[in-house]
Amino acid sequence: MADDIPQDGQIRGTLIAAKEQWAREGRGLTGETADLARDRLPPGQRLVESWPVLDLGIVPRVTEANWTLTADGLVENPIAWTWADLQAQPQERFVSDIHCVTTWSRYGNHWDGVSTRHLLSVLRPRPEARFVLCHSSDGYSTNLPLEIFAAEDALLATRWEGQPISRDHGGPVRVVVPRLYFWKSAKWVKRIELLAEDRRGYWEVRGYHNDADPWKEERYVE
Repeated sequence: MADDIPQDGQIRGTLIAAKEQWAREGRGLTGETADLARDRLPPGQRLVESWPVLDLGIVPRVTEANWTLTADGLVENPIAWTWADLQAQPQERFVSDIHCVTTWSRYGNHWDGVSTRHLLSVLRPRPEARFVLCHSSDGYSTNLPLEIFAAEDALLATRWEGQPISRDHGGPVRVVVPRLYFWKSAKWVKRIELLAEDRRGYWEVRGYHNDADPWKEERYVE
């Protein structure tokens, strides 16, 4: 909606320009790698207890009453869910860490929601589907391989630490994909599109790494 966009248009532009500059400068890069099985904290990360808010400068007015999710593309059973439809699905609880490309990490986040594996079981991806593109209500998008989206700890999250996810953090529904830097976990998700070929998202075309593995420190394109 128009009243969600900064009136002077400068906040969004400044934020985007700053993050593009981080990519050009390689901000936060250590040149190290880590072993996921051994090292809980990826290279170049620092632990925080809070959950910082990061977005494009636009916070869309999405509520449980008006939220919808379309999931389509290379699937046998495309869906268009309302909030009630989502709540009618099996609800699960997950615990995972957050690793943000801006160098902070937060351990042990408790999430409630619908697993992506369940969503995919409903959609029934066609054999040629290999990638997922998530679209958000603020114009954001991000891409990831289907097998990462289908990881056992990935979900459409509706609650964090026992409370509904706040609007600032992408509520009422956001994607959570713990295996990748958190920009791959789209806030305010409204569409999930399954594709045969990879299609880069918002930050991936602005200097950020396509794969985003925190333990390989894949923050930016080389």
